[in-house]
Amino acid sequence: MTTYNWDLIERLLHEVQNGAGHSFTPRPYAEQYAAAKAAEGEEIENLDHLKAVAGEYEKLLLERGYIEPRPEEEGGNGENFVLTPRGSRLLSLIDSSIPGNDHPREVLDEQEDALDEFTFDEVASKAQIA
Repeated sequence: MTTYNWDLIERLLHEVQNGAGHSFTPRPYAEQYAAAKAAEGEEIENLDHLKAVAGEYEKLLLERGYIEPRPEEEGGNGENFVLTPRGSRLLSLIDSSIPGNDHPREVLDEQEDALDEFTFDEVASKAQIA
């Protein structure tokens, strides 16, 4: 069973969402994520490992259709992305600023691989997940 760091994925998706005009850089976003968690008093795993995971998540999100290259007319520079409809659905399910986001994360965690395209599309289409 594959487990994901939903907080880190949420951070990356928000950076994609707000990334017009600048390059997407997952490793510094992982550092910022770790600093924010540390400021909240949470213990942070190995930072180098977290940076590597962020890079793996970027590749995974791109390969599985959660993000795609940002068009030039939308501020694309060849090194940044936009959320696809699938990516927007994922962000809306795991967004910590939305009350009740724990339940969708729990449902996703119960899947063999929640970010598998077919698995995610099936789970996200169920009204009771939200």
